[in-house]
Amino acid sequence: MKRIFGYIGEYKWRLTGGIAMKTAGTLAELVLPLILAYMIDTVAPTRSVAALVWWGVAMVGVSVAAYLGNVFANRNASRIGRDVTERLRGDLFTKTLALSFRQADEVTMPSLVSRLSSDTYNVHTMLVMTQRMGIRAPLMLIGGVAMTFTLDPVLALVLLAVVPFLTAFVVFVSSRGVKLYTALQRAVDGMVRKVRDDHTGIRVIKALSKTQYESDSFRALNETVSLRERRAGITMGITNPVLNFFLNLGMTAVIFVGAYRVAGGHSGVGELIAFTSYFSIILNAVIAVSRIFVMLTKGTASAARIEEVLDLPADLLPVPGETEEDEAFIRFENVSFSYGGAPVLEDVSFSVKKGETLGIIGGTGSGKSTLVSLLLRFYDVDSGSVRVEGKDVRAYDPQALRKKFGVVFQSDFLMAATVRENIDFERNVPPENIPKAAECACADGFVSALEEGYESRLAVRGANFSGGQKQRLLIARALAGDPEILVLDDSSSALDYKTDALVRRAISKQYPNTTVLMVAQRISSVRGADKILVLDGGRAAGFGSDEQLMQTCEAYRRIYESQKGAEYA
Repeated sequence: MKRIFGYIGEYKWRLTGGIAMKTAGTLAELVLPLILAYMIDTVAPTRSVAALVWWGVAMVGVSVAAYLGNVFANRNASRIGRDVTERLRGDLFTKTLALSFRQADEVTMPSLVSRLSSDTYNVHTMLVMTQRMGIRAPLMLIGGVAMTFTLDPVLALVLLAVVPFLTAFVVFVSSRGVKLYTALQRAVDGMVRKVRDDHTGIRVIKALSKTQYESDSFRALNETVSLRERRAGITMGITNPVLNFFLNLGMTAVIFVGAYRVAGGHSGVGELIAFTSYFSIILNAVIAVSRIFVMLTKGTASAARIEEVLDLPADLLPVPGETEEDEAFIRFENVSFSYGGAPVLEDVSFSVKKGETLGIIGGTGSGKSTLVSLLLRFYDVDSGSVRVEGKDVRAYDPQALRKKFGVVFQSDFLMAATVRENIDFERNVPPENIPKAAECACADGFVSALEEGYESRLAVRGANFSGGQKQRLLIARALAGDPEILVLDDSSSALDYKTDALVRRAISKQYPNTTVLMVAQRISSVRGADKILVLDGGRAAGFGSDEQLMQTCEAYRRIYESQKGAEYA
């Protein structure tokens, strides 16, 4: 909660004002039963109508003061809760974008989504309701007890006999509740993951007739969430009945003892009526305190999950490094890497000159996409080095490094925006770059044929465009920034061989100074590259031109033979 308190501290003056108004309004409420007792036991016997009227007016005035104080304080609490949560959610979102891929893998994306949504909501509820009831309820409880001592200490002591039982019970339930709500949020993470995966792959699920299986799988997760929610709800829900039980026992004893004291002349009727009013105040305050404990329990569990992300150390920071003279524009030197298990890349070395095209080919799981991630410094190598223009990528500022790149990944996305906005991607590229890039990516033809051309809107995830059209738009986006390095990670899988060849030739002609890394499954996509890197089981099985590899690399020849029936460009 330390981080959360830091956010609240920035609103300390508004918080202080709200607390002052809430305190004033609560104290005004506490005075009302005392005035009532005085009117019944002292003013009424005098039969003075004027005195009764004046005291009645005083009660109305105190009631208005209590109303205004509570209204102001509640509105102030809502504003503070809103502002704190807005800043907290914004900082959490910014932090999620700054996480390294390794950190994001550890936390998991569904968990980050859950923390940004349900956890921040729980914290918001805790902040608002704690300000509203966290001041009022304890004051009403303590003030109510104090007022009962001013009325009749003996009756007050009878009521207070149940307090140790209440305290022990609340402490026990709260300690259990934090663990239960933490487990609940973890189950919610799993459900969010399932929903995201199913919505992403809905077409495949329908095509393979797996809707019933996925429904059953979701039902199991949903039942787990419901079970944990039920356990937490039962544990926290028992609070009110138990507290009421103990308080009602205490009140029964108070009425029993009070009746004898009134009959014996030790207490007045007005005092007993006021005492019962204070009992109602105390009872409501205890109920409110139990609700506060429920919200604090949920909010504390959620705050801990949020702080867990916010407190993650900055990763992949620039490290000192000298720029070396190197004829190669990109150089991998003895690079090895793993995701925490078996090595994905082992002792990989190669170099590419500026303006050259490097084709990267290999079987599934051979490390092709991992190699791209290391070049962009999404991860750091376990050993070896990756250099761009003679400088280790770890010595670059990450933003400065990535500005050199134009990238099309295997699983890329398009926004629900216009074609122009998707190609520009909020980079403010020169307007003339957009049609040039689209033409190079063979996208200008179908875009111009649209009724609104480049101002035509895409549906969510580009659902109103074909797979090949979407890939061409993504290639246009990568080219529009006029990158020094263009990475095409299996970006032609939805293109026919002719279009694939046209795109490759256009890139070579119109962007001659751009260094191209082309990751592909089809050998036809890389045969024309200046150099080809063949990966096999995470190792470099061959490196050279198509002609050289056909003579020296068995793995390359196997790929060629397996795809020989295709139309090579």
